[in-house]
Amino acid sequence: MAGLTLTGSFAGAKLRTPTAAPSRVSGGFQVVAKKKWEKQELNKNGNPVRVSMHVKTNDKVVVVSGADKGKVTEVVELFTKSGEILCKDVNVKTKHVKPKGEGETGQIIQREFPIHHSNVMHWSEAQKTRSRIGHKVENGKKVRFLKKTGEVLAN
Repeated sequence: MAGLTLTGSFAGAKLRTPTAAPSRVSGGFQVVAKKKWEKQELNKNGNPVRVSMHVKTNDKVVVVSGADKGKVTEVVELFTKSGEILCKDVNVKTKHVKPKGEGETGQIIQREFPIHHSNVMHWSEAQKTRSRIGHKVENGKKVRFLKKTGEVLAN
């Protein structure tokens, strides 16, 4: 060990120990930034932790950020494990599909991909404005309404 010296870019450099992914505690479970191929966070029953979202299927929404900003669309599907939504004609990408069997040809298809639910707001078709959502009880039933216009949404 007496004759070892460091030269070049390593000379005088401090070694860093790897750090864990940033995490935060929320509602009794720990949320950790993970890669898509890693396992989902599980709750005490062993099921994936679901993200609560302000939108439902068939809601009229407007995209507030991203390449399709300003586009009024409709929610087609919800992905509660990842907190993403699929909207009609939003985030359309070209996908190259390999042939599955012998004799088939490959295809180039255009399809919609999910966007995060925080990138949309509810849209009032009557007032042509976007709004946040609220909850109130009408006739003994809990309903959702647009805060800006007071318009009640169909559940």
